[in-house]
Amino acid sequence: APRAEPARADGPRPEIQAAALSPAPAAPAALAPHDGGPPVIVIDPGHGGIDPGAIGVSGIYEKHITLAMARELKAALERGGRYQVYLTRDRDVFIRLRDRVAIARQYGADLFISLHADAVQNPSIRGLSIYTLSQNASDAESQALAEKENKADLIAGVDLSHESADVAGILIDLAQRETMNRSAAFAAEAVDEVGQEFSLLDNTHRFAGFAVLKAPDVPAVLVEMGYLSNENEEKQLRQPAYRTRLAKAMAHAVDRFFPATQKAKR
Repeated sequence: APRAEPARADGPRPEIQAAALSPAPAAPAALAPHDGGPPVIVIDPGHGGIDPGAIGVSGIYEKHITLAMARELKAALERGGRYQVYLTRDRDVFIRLRDRVAIARQYGADLFISLHADAVQNPSIRGLSIYTLSQNASDAESQALAEKENKADLIAGVDLSHESADVAGILIDLAQRETMNRSAAFAAEAVDEVGQEFSLLDNTHRFAGFAVLKAPDVPAVLVEMGYLSNENEEKQLRQPAYRTRLAKAMAHAVDRFFPATQKAKR
């Protein structure tokens, strides 16, 4: 259950708090999938509003770290002029998990990157990890999607509403398997780029059934940028220069995933 923020005399660090107060972008009501345009990247700063996420050793909230990092990554991606980049939130607001996925699909995302930072009991644990959807979670999600009465526009504009439940389930499952493969391909690029200068958790690429990874037609990763329970790593994540370096590495991974000669497939 979301936690209410405890009162703090000093509050979040100023540079991160300032990043959390600007107007939020309005997600489009609906966008037709683009054809041949620049790849669309949707960045999802985890948590927000009444849900602070993890709380660091200094008292910083995960929701402020993820928003600050999302802005760094957006700037890094836009610098090259090759992508359309959107955030699921650009201020300190609560957004439901399924709504985050819906925002990505409404923007016609070619890649969805959800940003988080963990906290555990053991303060010595540190390192970045990247999650993609597990096969088991995919199968269960495909079944649930296939059972929905309205199956229209589940896969990039393909209307499945006239197909039987079995056929629709198979088509969704095939699309999601391909999406999972592309998600894993991006995760591999990101692990390689980030691992060149940042600490990684063992078995860096991991698999789980996070709700934000379950869009059947949008490659998606969840990046745990490090541990706010580790004093050194939390201090690094609070520093704009560190986040800028991490954003640059992530942007390089996106460039490798979308070669300059390749147009968006959607």
